[in-house]
Amino acid sequence: TFSEKAEEYNLAETGFSTHASFFDYDKDGDLDAYILNNSNIPVTSLGYAEQRDLRAKNWNVPHAFKGVGDMLMRNDNGKFVDVSEDAGIYGSLIGFGLGIMITDINNDLYPDIYVSNDFYERDYLYINNQDGTFSEDIKNWTEHLCLSAMGIDVADINNDGLQDIFITDMLPDGDERVKSVMEFDGYNVFKLKQSKDFYQQYIQNTLQVNNGNGTFSEIAYYSDVSATDWSWSGLMFDMDNDGYRDIFVTNGINHDLTDLDFVDFFANEIIQKMAVTGKKESIDSIIAKMPVVPIPNYAFHNQKELKFKNMAEEWGLGVPGLSNGAAYGDLDNDGDLDLVVNNVNMESFIYRNNANELTDNNYIKFKFKGTQSNPFAIGTKVVLFVEDQEIMQELIPSRGFQSSMSYDMVIGMGTHKKIDSIRVIWPDNRMTKIDSQDVNQVLNFDIEQADSVFELKPETTKKTLFAEVSQDLPAHTENAYNDFDIEGLIEKQLSQEGPAFAAGDIDGDGNDDLFLGGSAGKSGVLLKYQNEGEFKEVKISVFDEFIYLEETAAAFFDADGDKDMDLLIASGGNQVNQKGAFLNRLYLNDGMGNFELSSQTLPSTNDNVSVVAPNDFDQDGDLDVFIGSRSVVGVYGINPEHLMLENLGNGEFKDVTERVAFDIKDAGMITDALWKDADSDGIDDLITVSDWGTPKIFKNNGRRLSSMSTNLDELHGWWLTLEAEDIDNDGDIDFIFGNQGENIHYIPSEENVMKLWVNDFDNNGTIEQIMTQTVDGKDKPLHQKKEIVNQMVSLKKRNLKASEYARKAIDELFDESIINNTLVKKAKYSSSLIAINNNGSYEFKKLPPRAQFSCVCDISCVDVNNDGHKDLVVAGNNFEFKPQYSRLDANYGTVLLNDGNSNFKWENYDRSGFFVRGEVKHLDVIEDNQGNKFMVVAINDQSPKVFSIDAR
Repeated sequence: TFSEKAEEYNLAETGFSTHASFFDYDKDGDLDAYILNNSNIPVTSLGYAEQRDLRAKNWNVPHAFKGVGDMLMRNDNGKFVDVSEDAGIYGSLIGFGLGIMITDINNDLYPDIYVSNDFYERDYLYINNQDGTFSEDIKNWTEHLCLSAMGIDVADINNDGLQDIFITDMLPDGDERVKSVMEFDGYNVFKLKQSKDFYQQYIQNTLQVNNGNGTFSEIAYYSDVSATDWSWSGLMFDMDNDGYRDIFVTNGINHDLTDLDFVDFFANEIIQKMAVTGKKESIDSIIAKMPVVPIPNYAFHNQKELKFKNMAEEWGLGVPGLSNGAAYGDLDNDGDLDLVVNNVNMESFIYRNNANELTDNNYIKFKFKGTQSNPFAIGTKVVLFVEDQEIMQELIPSRGFQSSMSYDMVIGMGTHKKIDSIRVIWPDNRMTKIDSQDVNQVLNFDIEQADSVFELKPETTKKTLFAEVSQDLPAHTENAYNDFDIEGLIEKQLSQEGPAFAAGDIDGDGNDDLFLGGSAGKSGVLLKYQNEGEFKEVKISVFDEFIYLEETAAAFFDADGDKDMDLLIASGGNQVNQKGAFLNRLYLNDGMGNFELSSQTLPSTNDNVSVVAPNDFDQDGDLDVFIGSRSVVGVYGINPEHLMLENLGNGEFKDVTERVAFDIKDAGMITDALWKDADSDGIDDLITVSDWGTPKIFKNNGRRLSSMSTNLDELHGWWLTLEAEDIDNDGDIDFIFGNQGENIHYIPSEENVMKLWVNDFDNNGTIEQIMTQTVDGKDKPLHQKKEIVNQMVSLKKRNLKASEYARKAIDELFDESIINNTLVKKAKYSSSLIAINNNGSYEFKKLPPRAQFSCVCDISCVDVNNDGHKDLVVAGNNFEFKPQYSRLDANYGTVLLNDGNSNFKWENYDRSGFFVRGEVKHLDVIEDNQGNKFMVVAINDQSPKVFSIDAR
């Protein structure tokens, strides 16, 4: 029987409590408590208040709204004492906590705390300081979070011995429902929240994969677990005992209060009725008019390599309902985990797991006996060693949403028959270790039989492939500009592509120096090499004359034939109405590193330049220049112009595009280009990649560049960069292409093609861009109804319901005459890949999963481990997407080692030593006069970073 004892234990504080977890945070042997409390005040009354440090009881609001905030309760001999404030725990009215998870996130043997917050407040990650206090550190560990964070679970999802985090949100799965029930933050509101320290939050589930170095990479889109509708509990447990944890998600809301048809039509009707009659519509009457849409829960089967597939229907878990809490345990003692799900206004689900009968997978089950003050041994960690695998699990019952799991631990073993060794690490660090155990049995462990103490290995200095040697270098500073104010339908901004970057020996001392371009309002800078990877800024006054320009591309090369490095700087950006803002300038070097502006006004296209690529294309002994453009300023989707400039031999350049490079007009929105001998005829060809286009090879015969047809023409994508190298050592040139990756909101394929439709759709003199994805043979816009009708009055006049708009393809929204005269671009591939040259035909291989976690904006081929094989270093990220599309931020610099057979494997950050945060735009390997090599990383809105290579 149970007796009410809250008052006696000092746990009877009145508040809107949503969850609790008991754990021994101070390692004194008894269980303390974290009480998660939702705010008492309506979130709409807060106005994005940011008083995170002000405890609820101290807010200047009526007493009924004060509440209590979150509480950390220390167990002092059976009485709980509120130590929240002293321990560093927030307890503000802006906290709408819905999930709490206790876990040792940093593997220091002390339990840490993760709190998932609904609405605009960000989540909290409290790192245990081992002295009774915590430090909230979410921004150092993550790059972005859920906006409406709900349930949370923590487990090792990929068996690498590190704890990963899954948190649910409310993004629907499916185009029609997204457009029927969702409204996303506008860009200005998003930036306002960022400015108030609410961090980057997006409406999507998040799967934070632990990188092992104090950071997570968020990969829910990559893993296909981002969208499960209005979700509550998310649980990571092995549903089929194959040795890998799956993900179960409950969802449903009793009434669809965000249904846009209800909001737009019925809510207005109610308001009008109230205005006419003077009577308030009862809340029950309003709720009765809201739609009720039961949704099946989700069961994501772990496919390994961090990919998941929803198997709810196949596994018998796809019953539509309105589910919230869920708990698992081996109810029938057969070695697999059964499931109990709570539902609203219907009976609970109790699912018996038949994995034991339907599969050949094995299991191991643990029962624990702890101390008198912690009898269930909460906080115990088990580590299994099986062949080359390490499987880790913690006994933390409170997880998911308002639920508690079984105190027994069941671990799936797949087809393994034997466990090499087992370590049980008890909450007080005592350890029990046993070797060589059979599977399919129950093992009982008693803390009193622990035979040793577990100790962390002492930290040692590790030899790494890279070592950061960055000094205090000047930062690129981005100027504020909102592309969406002019181009309301584009999915990402183009005005923040800098810095321009170039490397070359400017004074003939044998050391490579650097140029770092400036944004509008900031001059570019020269960085002179000193020693051991250090640089010193050199003031070049002639750069200041063009401070108003956005510098987007640059290159060092000998333009005037005097044997020193001159500098060509190109301008761009996407800021409209900037008169004269797209100049190309040539600075001539006197041989000592002093520059003056060339007297020639270089030809310019007035487009957003992306790349400057010098090469002696006409074989006359001097360097000519290709200048490629990314976009037409303010008119995304229209092909910009590109330039082929011939060097007349003295540093004077002539535009010969029409005469010798007419075909490059079809190169599209070029993002990168280089010269390489693609066809092994001894003459360098021009290779380009483009946004909404394909890689292209322009064959050079020494007189003219002409399009060369290859199967690269099939690769329609959002290409960002390329590198050329003989990857397979067969004597010809292969390519590595950087794309948007596979961790994005919309992933194209041969069947589900992404298209960009460009036209003046409502004949008002303004070009619009509509992005669609092919769904069941129909090209359906990705844009929300509100977003598209705000741009096009003609659609607003049709007075479409959100649900009607959601079902329509683009050719059902516009007349046939408009559709037939629309420029259409397409993308079928988002993966970054290698193209292996087989006699002019290319074999395509995806880069490893880690390279697909984000966009790849630059690539460097360099042998980083001195084994004679060229390895790859790729980097990128793009933070400039609209809020509904999240952002690309999961690439912290990726080192891929070549095994000698053109296969590449990710080297983790611990071993590589290469770790970079931010939007990386350029990578370049430079060398000093002692033969030392360094990797230079140019980052948007940050200082560049410098790493020595082969630091071992």
